[in-house]
Amino acid sequence: MTVNDDSPRDECGVLAISTPHGEGVAQLAFFGLFALQHRGQEAAGIAVSDGQRARVHKDAGLVSNVFTKAALAPLVGYHAIGHTRYSTTGASHLRNVQPFLVETMHGPLATAHNGNLVNAPALRDELLARGFGLTATSDSEVLTLMLAAAGGRTWEERVERTLPAWKGAFSLVLLAADEVVAVRDPWGFRPLSVGRLALGGHAIASETCALATLGCSDIEEVAPGEIITLRGAEIRRSQALTPASRQARCTFEFVYFSRPDSHWDGQTVHTVRQNLGRELARESPVEADVVVPVPDSSIPAAIGYAQESGVAFNDGLIKNRYIGRTFIEPTQDIRERGVALKFNVLATNLEGKRVIVIDDSLVRGTTAGPLVKLIREAGALEVHVRITCPPITDACHFGVDMGHDGDLIAARLSVDEIRDHIGADSLAFLSLEAMMRAVGRQDGYCNACFTGVYPIEVAMAQPKLSFDQVLA
Repeated sequence: MTVNDDSPRDECGVLAISTPHGEGVAQLAFFGLFALQHRGQEAAGIAVSDGQRARVHKDAGLVSNVFTKAALAPLVGYHAIGHTRYSTTGASHLRNVQPFLVETMHGPLATAHNGNLVNAPALRDELLARGFGLTATSDSEVLTLMLAAAGGRTWEERVERTLPAWKGAFSLVLLAADEVVAVRDPWGFRPLSVGRLALGGHAIASETCALATLGCSDIEEVAPGEIITLRGAEIRRSQALTPASRQARCTFEFVYFSRPDSHWDGQTVHTVRQNLGRELARESPVEADVVVPVPDSSIPAAIGYAQESGVAFNDGLIKNRYIGRTFIEPTQDIRERGVALKFNVLATNLEGKRVIVIDDSLVRGTTAGPLVKLIREAGALEVHVRITCPPITDACHFGVDMGHDGDLIAARLSVDEIRDHIGADSLAFLSLEAMMRAVGRQDGYCNACFTGVYPIEVAMAQPKLSFDQVLA
């Protein structure tokens, strides 16, 4: 079931583990993926190899539902990769669930990918022209087949030879018979970090929170353009591609996607989000009685706004975290309640008060209006909406499903028109300059969804479901 939701869709989470002892590697991968569940709730998968053979288990659903004890039992080996998915290229079908596992002339190969290639259509057409048969509609399958066909003595060499053809965002992990290899695009769009496991070996994950869950130490970021190879206790690092002169880390990792306890680019996500709130309070103050976050990602920003403004912080909205994950269709009466399925109000904290509502983003404009209405119905005298990023005016082509330009309310309406549309007393977005002050950097980030200025050419990019027109 899809519940009315105005947030950008999470991209994906990837994980890789290699240990010298081979005890419980699938269980480690399970708990690592569990820590990355927020990055995608459509499907999950784990592939494991024992030095000769590779096995995979994957399915639609949450990590805790996909992996039972019975499902994990056959996944025995020394090396593992995992994936938790929200679809960015290719529909939400079982054929697109990762990891992809194929047999090659060099042995088994499994891949898991976070990101999006803007030149995937051209690469896909080239594979078809060479006689390859494709069974999925994901650019991740394209990556897999290109690697399977690449020349070279080792998987590191094959990755290095194939890398220059990929344009866009990719934090990729691959599993061979006796090793794990990870690589990050030279622009650094999506996060990827590596750490040392306490019992030997190493792990790589989209976010440091997963590495912390696994008890890793010596955690550091995988450099843009870097290849890391893990084999038991051994780790090899090589700079396959020179990092792009203009780095393009996704600012939305700080605004919304990453878990608040994760670290990226030398900073804690929670701290940056509090800074976003402080900057918002400086730019867009308003007389009010209470600051209320839209849970969960906006809570640190609301705390920062309250601290800077001196307006009291309190809970006003309670989130039902599971309603968006049910496959039971609601009755018409419940469906018409829309956002009330996902949020309940704490009327005692809102009644008779002037309320500042802090949210991380306003994308399609489908949730903000009903939320404002809920708060007014709870007795609020005024409702002032504050957003911790600039207006989103352009689509993302690098692994975030924000919709197309025509879906984005800020691409069609002015701020005043959006305010009237959602029924707020006032509406303010954080400026680009203030957002980057909160991040603590003035360059090295991709802000194309706010500016329309893309760090690389996106003319070849196709809509999310373009490949599904053939494989229906």
